[in-house]
Formats: sequence, structure tokens, C-alpha cells
Amino acid sequence: MDWAWFLFGFRGRINRAKYWLSGLVLVGWMIFVIWMIYLCLQLMANGYLPIPRKIHFGTNAIFALFDPASFHALSRADVIPILINVVGMPVFLWIYLATSIKRLHDRDRSGWWMIPFFAVPGLYQQFEARLPDSYFLLPVALAVFALMIWGFIELYCLKGSASINQFGSNPLGKQQMRRRSTQTRLRATTAWDQTSEIELTPHRASPPPSMHVKREA
Repeated sequence: MDWAWFLFGFRGRINRAKYWLSGLVLVGWMIFVIWMIYLCLQLMANGYLPIPRKIHFGTNAIFALFDPASFHALSRADVIPILINVVGMPVFLWIYLATSIKRLHDRDRSGWWMIPFFAVPGLYQQFEARLPDSYFLLPVALAVFALMIWGFIELYCLKGSASINQFGSNPLGKQQMRRRSTQTRLRATTAWDQTSEIELTPHRASPPPSMHVKREA
């Protein structure tokens, strides 16, 4: 498998199994970044930098960039976590978007579906605490929840297109090139009728009447 295309390419299709595999890759990348954090904490324990109060690593850090309030309470202790997110989050986000878009292609959907499936729920969760308490926002919350469930089912649960779609061939290698006609399907599902076959009669073994054998020795 071409891992560079699988993790970083936006063209083509991947099936459900490879999409779940990409989730394992992202978990491995997060473990690697946590290991980097551990080394940084060891460095800060020697007095070079103050130990950070908290470290965030996940999609929430992406949507926090769109919230000005996230930058109001920064201190020296937040320098290392910010640097770690600067290094880790672009790779995390790139792999997630690349594999998710290829999975949407497998469902014969455009990559722009990541806006309702990923961007809208993420932004809503980032600003949810500052929204007013009102029953008028209940339909919005339900719509966001429905988008999250729909996105999970589309990406993780449903099969891809069995035939070739606008984004490429079936990644499983089993696709129907074109739809069969009703007559073709009938021939494929109907038992063999021996009476409808052409009967071939073998030639006679004796010579034709015009040929005579001379019996005199």
C-alpha cells in the first residue's frame, strides 16, 4: 500500500477498513506527541521553563484558533504546549482530512461534506458555553448532534459504492463495470434449457452413393 497517498493524498477512495486503520495511525501519532510532551516536561523540571498548567491535544485546539478568548490568558507556561500543538496538530489535521475525504469519495460524496460533518459541530462546541440559554437554540443543538451522528455513520459504518463512481474505482477491486440489462440478468439466473440448444447431427460413416468400391481382385 502507498502510505504517502493513504495518509496525505486527497484523491481516490478508501474503504471502511482503511479508514479505521487511519484512526489507529492518528492514535499512534498522538502517543508520539505525548512522548514529546513528556520530554519537554523533563526539560522544564530542570528550571528552564515553567511547567504548564494544562496541555490540550485534539480537535478542540484547532477550533480554539478561531476564538479570540483563547489567547487572552496565555503565559510563559503555555509556550511549550503551543509549540507542541503547532508541530503536532497540522499533521493530525492533514491525515484526518485526507483520509476522511477519500472515505467520502468512496461513498460518492464530495469532500465539502466535511463542513457539516466536522467544521460545524466543532465550531458549535467551541462557542457553546458562551451562547445564551434559550429554547430557540435547542433546534440548533439537535441539528448539530444529528450532523455528528450522520457523519459517523457515513464515514465509519456504511459501505462504499460498488461500481466505479466519479472519484475512482472500488478500492476492494470488485465492481460492476456497467449495469446489466433485464435480458442479461434473466439469462444469468435462468436454468439451462437443453431443448433450446441446436442439435448437431454427425455425418454418416458410409461413403456417398456416387462412390463404388471395386471388388475384383
